[in-house]
Amino acid sequence: MEIPKYAAMEIERRFLVTHCPDLSGARMRVIEDVYLAGTRMRLRAITHADGRPAEYKLCKKYPSAEALRGPIVNLYLSAQEHALMAALPGAAVRKRRYSMPWAAFSIDVFEGELSGLILSEVEADSVEEVARIGLPPWVSQEVTTDPFFTGGALSRTSAEDLRRRLEAL
Repeated sequence: MEIPKYAAMEIERRFLVTHCPDLSGARMRVIEDVYLAGTRMRLRAITHADGRPAEYKLCKKYPSAEALRGPIVNLYLSAQEHALMAALPGAAVRKRRYSMPWAAFSIDVFEGELSGLILSEVEADSVEEVARIGLPPWVSQEVTTDPFFTGGALSRTSAEDLRRRLEAL
């Protein structure tokens, strides 16, 4: 696969979480994403619970024929740049991301229309490495290749559509 100029390869797997582990020792940040209409771009604001300064990014994920890896590029923005771009039309998702100090996995607890959805993801440096990572007992079904569980699709999903989809699994 040819990597577009300035892009890096993102290698990850995503899972539904059935029984959330104790998150009291986990580092948490609030992530607010806006998937910009008519583009493959995502505007992201990250607010850290530990008081570190907020981060702002513009991201583009390129299409990939491979299930576990694909090119991604991030452009870091100032708060003012983020505010200007946030006025563009798009669909939003808000979640709390927890990073466990005892595992390579992160857990995303969604809010708003997606309240009740909990996903976990794990990243690695190679497809072989991410494929052999042992799964914790609190993950259930892998959804890496399910387009319903991509950020862009979730940003356009209603609570009712989410409920029906989860019941069908």
